[in-house]
Amino acid sequence: MTTAPATIEDYLSTLPDATRTIVESILAAVRAELPDAEQVITYQIPTFVQQGVKVLHVAGWNHHVALYPVPQGDAAFHDRIAPYVSGRGTLKFAHTTPVDLDLVREVARLRLAETT
Repeated sequence: MTTAPATIEDYLSTLPDATRTIVESILAAVRAELPDAEQVITYQIPTFVQQGVKVLHVAGWNHHVALYPVPQGDAAFHDRIAPYVSGRGTLKFAHTTPVDLDLVREVARLRLAETT
């Protein structure tokens, strides 16, 4: 039985190098938009919490990195996220293509607006 990560660094240390690099870039983009958010581990993944509310989760997997939940946004936003939507409320960024960090920052901004 493995021990659940207690910190973001613990979590990152469990990831393969390629996945870790992508997760770190996404975390940095979210951090830029949510500078006052606390970064914690919930559900065994990195989570940004602002004023006690879980704003955004980031999870690294073998073939993609997931970001959730997906904010509402307008029609243009939904067109932009369409290639990444997977299931209910999840955006998946494949390891095989560069992550659109501008989109990640927009997701963070919209989630913050929804939760504060």
